[in-house]
Amino acid sequence: MPSVLDDLSDIDAANVARCAKVLLRHPLLRVGGPDGDLLPLVYRHRVVLQEVFAALLGYRLVVERRFARLHKVGAGDDASRGEPSLTPRGYAYLCLTMAALTGVGRQVLLSRLVADVRSTAAEAGITLVDDLSDRRALTAALRHLIGLGVITETDGAIGEAEALITIHTDLLGQLLGGAGERAGATTEHVVRRKLVENPVTLHADLTPEQADWLRRGQRRESELLERCFGLVTEVRAEGVAVTDPEEYLTDVVFPSTGTVARITLLALPDLLAVAHEPRRDGRVRIGTADLREVCGRLVEEYPAAWSRQATENADDLVDAVIDLLKRLGLLVEDGAGLLLSPAAHRWLPRPDDTPAKPQAPEPPPEPGWSLFDPPPAPATPSAEEGTL
Repeated sequence: MPSVLDDLSDIDAANVARCAKVLLRHPLLRVGGPDGDLLPLVYRHRVVLQEVFAALLGYRLVVERRFARLHKVGAGDDASRGEPSLTPRGYAYLCLTMAALTGVGRQVLLSRLVADVRSTAAEAGITLVDDLSDRRALTAALRHLIGLGVITETDGAIGEAEALITIHTDLLGQLLGGAGERAGATTEHVVRRKLVENPVTLHADLTPEQADWLRRGQRRESELLERCFGLVTEVRAEGVAVTDPEEYLTDVVFPSTGTVARITLLALPDLLAVAHEPRRDGRVRIGTADLREVCGRLVEEYPAAWSRQATENADDLVDAVIDLLKRLGLLVEDGAGLLLSPAAHRWLPRPDDTPAKPQAPEPPPEPGWSLFDPPPAPATPSAEEGTL
């Protein structure tokens, strides 16, 4: 644990943990953006935060008065971490747009920027098609940069024929910076990144050296993550689950409302019941046919409980459930099919209390009086009470 935390008061230590959690959720924190009101607090504790991220995760933190940029590296390929508004074509336009913005100065017309993007694509050997799909992908890329605060619409709007765009070069530089910092991470950095960035980390998904390091230091890591990031760990034989009691870092809330989320929750016990024997890593294999059967039975048994749009196509419903389980980290695919994580047992129904053993009812007590008993004798007043 960084020694710099030992010199902080309880209030300052809590503020550092709060700022660290905000930076994990918003690696590019800026004035006017989400949680931008915490930027002065981040700037105040910038030295401690920089040491915490560097020592614990190997992340580089840049803090200025107008922005803070946490360069997160080493997460690896994960299809569930993409930006929902961007298609693969949209990501290509995002990269081309950022490359074109590096040479246009502080302001540029939208038409000029589009021309520069096409020129950059031609230099990179990428063929662009001027159709509706490509225009939507480019628009999504530009709106994503607006959301990050890298560009702003000074006059006009992206969806109009022409617009004047202002480029914030300091933010653009921080967005592009940090490439190539993936190499050189230590074992503890790699494992801690997995713990912080993933809800479940299985020992089977780590190298033997990493799994051994985690097993030997589970208690230490639990205390560290709680103090520095406000995260709570649950240690199991198969691995470690990390939760945020405030749900601030929770990108996918589960259990949740909505037809797909509720069907997924109700399907887990049945899927675990029909699954094959657990593998050595704790995962169990399930078939797509089993999932389709369970979902179909839930829809038939409770027809009024679901959205008609979400359940009218069985294949689309199954695909939506699989996608949700993948985003939750509960399901992975291999060459042979689907594998359900042992963490799925967290959502098995449990009784609120241990049911009591049934007992025979006790016979009613016998009355201590009878209608045929003689009436009691009248009370005789004592000498002290006197008479009227």
